[in-house]
Amino acid sequence: MSVYIPVELQREIRNHFKDCCAYCHTAESLTVTNFEFKHIIPRSANGETLFENLCLACPSCNRYKASRQTALDPTTQQEVKLFHPQQQLWSEHFTWNENATEIIGITPVGRATISALKMNRPQLTRVRKMWVKMGEHPPNI
Repeated sequence: MSVYIPVELQREIRNHFKDCCAYCHTAESLTVTNFEFKHIIPRSANGETLFENLCLACPSCNRYKASRQTALDPTTQQEVKLFHPQQQLWSEHFTWNENATEIIGITPVGRATISALKMNRPQLTRVRKMWVKMGEHPPNI
């Protein structure tokens, strides 16, 4: 069940994340779909509909995250919290590989989030390669 998010709050979220997915950094303008407003702490866990708990997410990241708040770090096999795009900086947990087609996790949080949200699935890395050639990727956020 979706919850109403006031238009002004939607505008603030879009501006804050520069119309890119808060997780995989895909630019909405490069896709054929509308991005979604995601409760970072899910409503089912008493997450509120506030700026501090909302982000913009591509449909894939939104679906893979669902109501999850933790995942296993594939390196340590320890359960860690997923990346919180309003409380943490993307650049402290992720970086791009040398050709900007894959996201590299540089912390347990980053690695767990990449794995849980399948942020480097083959279809996405293939299209990122095309976006790089077009000079449209990675986004400057």
